[in-house]
Amino acid sequence: MDQKTIAKQMLQFNKTAFDNSFSALNMVYEQNNKMITTFLDQAVWMPAEGKKAIRDWLESYEKGCVDFKKLVDEGYQKVETFFAGSES
Repeated sequence: MDQKTIAKQMLQFNKTAFDNSFSALNMVYEQNNKMITTFLDQAVWMPAEGKKAIRDWLESYEKGCVDFKKLVDEGYQKVETFFAGSES
C-alpha cells in the first residue's frame, strides 16, 4: 500500500473521529443549555444581571465551539488539498 494512501486513510479516520466526538460534545452542550435555560427561567431569586451573565457565557461558548469547528474543518480541507495536489 502506498504511503500517500495510508496517510489519506489516517487523515479520514482522524477527521471522522473528530466529527463524531464534536457531535457528541455538541449534544451534551445542547442538553446543558436547555437545562440551564430552564433553571434560569425558574430562578426568580436570581438577579437579572446574573441571568444575563450566564446567558452571555452560554452564547460565547457556543460561538467558540462553532469557530473552533470551522477552523478544524478548514485545516482538514487544507491537508486534503495538499494530498490531492501531490498526486501524480
